[in-house]
Amino acid sequence: MKRITAFIVFAILLNACSTRPYAGSNKKYRNKAKEYAALIRSEPTDSLVADSLKAAPYFIGTTNFGMRRPNYVIIHYTAQTSCDQTLKTFTQESTQVSAHYVICKDGTLHHILNDYLRAWHAGIGKWGNETDLNSASIGIEMDNNGIDSFSEAQLNVLMGLLASVKKKYNIPAANFLGHGDIAPGRKTDPGVHFPWKRFAAQGYGLWYNDTTNIIIPANFDAALALRIIGYDVSDLPATIVAFRRHYLQSEQKGELTEPEKKVLYMLMRKFM
Repeated sequence: MKRITAFIVFAILLNACSTRPYAGSNKKYRNKAKEYAALIRSEPTDSLVADSLKAAPYFIGTTNFGMRRPNYVIIHYTAQTSCDQTLKTFTQESTQVSAHYVICKDGTLHHILNDYLRAWHAGIGKWGNETDLNSASIGIEMDNNGIDSFSEAQLNVLMGLLASVKKKYNIPAANFLGHGDIAPGRKTDPGVHFPWKRFAAQGYGLWYNDTTNIIIPANFDAALALRIIGYDVSDLPATIVAFRRHYLQSEQKGELTEPEKKVLYMLMRKFM
């Protein structure tokens, strides 16, 4: 009887491990969340231990506060061979990388980090005056090797997810970006195959109007226009490539052509 009971317990544990392969990392997630919760609950006065600070004898807690809210969405491709590989990467402490969401090729959506917490997905980057995009954004990873097109299942799920986060956090259309936009020369995702025009039509990103009859001012400054949009122009050639990748689905290098300047001019006018 004892052998039968032991076998049943073993079978239950084996089944639990097979249906929840990330039980170990989930436990670490919960423990870390508890640590942050304890930190938030602690009275700020407790941290004023420096001799040079004259702390009040008692704590007065303001009633006017809330959680930090994301104001950007950064879209990535995983540059890995499978969704499972990406999930393993994001649950290993040694990798030091993460995101809030992962969307697999079949459309399966994994929400792996609370939106209010800071994921490590953007790295060194800049958009406008924002230099810490990790603290200000939601990171979404699309299961894609960086070469193939995105599946319709993925794109449909992403569309629904963006609708949800835009409504929940009131994120402006201009603040839906790609990793390559905020880190020109360092990152290229989500790449030339991502259909930005399709998403911009639904309010997730900006797009340009017809440029057929547009006349560019004689004093038009392309570098200034890129800065007005939000790009970091410290490496202008790399920024031009990032701009082309997003709005023209091209990896072409070199100075902007006249038709491309028209596109840039039309986009700049949306910010003025």
